[in-house]
Amino acid sequence: MFIFPLIYFSAFFIALKNLVSRNKQGIFIFLIFGLPIYTTGLSVALQYGFADIVPFMQPLKELLILITLGTGIWELERRIKFQTIDYAILAYFLYTLLYVLLPIGQYGLGDKLIAFKSSSFFTLIYFAGRNFDPARIYISKYFHYILAVFIAAAGILLFEILSDQHFQTLTGYADFNFYYFNQEASGNYGLSWTFETSTGLRRFASFFANPLEFAASTLLALAILAGLYTTEDNKIKADALGIIAIIATQFSIFLALSRSSLASYFIMIFIYALITKKKLVLNIIYTGFIAVAIYFIFFMLVINPDLYEFIYETITFTNPSSVGHVLAWVEGIEAIAANPLGLGLGESGRVAVSLSDTVGGENQYIIIGVQTGIITLLLYLWMHIYFIKTCWKWYPHLQGKERQVCLSLLLMKIGFII
Repeated sequence: MFIFPLIYFSAFFIALKNLVSRNKQGIFIFLIFGLPIYTTGLSVALQYGFADIVPFMQPLKELLILITLGTGIWELERRIKFQTIDYAILAYFLYTLLYVLLPIGQYGLGDKLIAFKSSSFFTLIYFAGRNFDPARIYISKYFHYILAVFIAAAGILLFEILSDQHFQTLTGYADFNFYYFNQEASGNYGLSWTFETSTGLRRFASFFANPLEFAASTLLALAILAGLYTTEDNKIKADALGIIAIIATQFSIFLALSRSSLASYFIMIFIYALITKKKLVLNIIYTGFIAVAIYFIFFMLVINPDLYEFIYETITFTNPSSVGHVLAWVEGIEAIAANPLGLGLGESGRVAVSLSDTVGGENQYIIIGVQTGIITLLLYLWMHIYFIKTCWKWYPHLQGKERQVCLSLLLMKIGFII
């Protein structure tokens, strides 16, 4: 198990060495190999008795981003011409920063900073990579690295299936959550309720933090696959790694049992077929929907009643989890309507959840709206829509690595916004 903290530290120092050597793309090493195992690495370190080093492990990811941003600004060879999206992201960052500085909300500066990092640190990540020169980045290499990591995650998932055991029961996940986030172990498997359905089915997470994060990583892998293996005449040309990776995504998306991610997975395939004009894929999708409906109606009752009940309750919103989501959404929407400028940082999301005092939640957009109001919510939504619209517009006109990134980004944004 100690291999996970070792990989985490190794990825950090390799990335740091590259940054010191003025190789900015070295940050990708940490983002690809270190970030997915963040929670697992910290949990194992705590389990092995290294509680003293865990607080030093936690900020390493933010530290690398800040170093990348700082060195990028320091070595800036030419003035960056700001685009509309740059101004929108900068406006979002500065506006939410005001909620740290102004006496808004019930929480102190420390809790506000934690909430600010959760909701706004992505802006620093964006600007850290904003002045990367695409011509100097070997996109194909890093895309292959991402797929290799995901295949490794699917391998851990296979171990979980065969042993009928969550990997997190071996890594000290529950102790880590209690020690650092004041969250008691819950559910039937001694982890948290997110690791199971209301009918008791296991939801697996491989070496990711939870099943939802694992499911989201599946969407990322699917988008990378599309960008990497789609040729400029919109044909699919995959190597052995790509074939294994696509099988791994299909295997993983079903066993993570995340309803929104599963819907996103098929919608991404549908959008891919539309933008690449693949009529065969579209016909397969339409036929597949009919086949799934028939399978669900006539066979699921016999083969797996628990899964049938889970899907049925989800569709009819009688599933306790689904009802909980809806109630949280309604509460959040009511809070936004009553306080259009927001209740303050920390009032919804991670900080409030750790103190069992959250308003709304269960939805990233609502969490943002509850905390900092309708202005940031609209800005955040607009960013996603802008990226989707721009990628859709430019994809047919791009070539090479820019085309690869454009298609991957388009599918990622569509998957994540859902």
